[in-house]
Amino acid sequence: MNQSIDPKDELVEHLPAMRAFALSLARNAATADDLVQDTVVKAWSNLDKFEQGTNMRAWLFTILRNTYYSMHRKRKREVEDPEGVITEALSEKPSHDGRLALKDFREAFAQLPAEQREALVLVGAEGFSYEDAAAMCGCAIGTIKSRTNRARKRLAELMHLDDEDDLEMTDTATLAVVTGQPTA
Repeated sequence: MNQSIDPKDELVEHLPAMRAFALSLARNAATADDLVQDTVVKAWSNLDKFEQGTNMRAWLFTILRNTYYSMHRKRKREVEDPEGVITEALSEKPSHDGRLALKDFREAFAQLPAEQREALVLVGAEGFSYEDAAAMCGCAIGTIKSRTNRARKRLAELMHLDDEDDLEMTDTATLAVVTGQPTA
């Protein structure tokens, strides 16, 4: 093309031809438009590398072609799963919760009196000190300690746990409620 034409103006002149080439590669109008847009962005940001007097159209088509094949290679490695159907089929629930299944814990926890559940959640799951939990509940520290201790013992009974039972859980908050160990 004419050497006196501004490369930015010349770039715009080639848009229809670039879109036609992109359509021939992608065979999809939306993908072709994306390719042209990506090509224009790349070319615009690299105009300083374009050598005046060389073939702008060839340069743009090379960028477009390389962009298409890069996108194509990337898409070959990806699996479209917008609704998560494939992901759901591949996922597996953890099988290492041992004897203490979360469902069993919830059922046992629901059987505790409200004051004991409150104490366990504050001290065990939320990690508050006995002093803070007592202040929140408006009672003595000894009362919170007693409620927490009775609740843990009752949970162990309801869940048929012995002191020797190994508690392997994925939920650290639940483990903290049952064992009295702080959450990590």
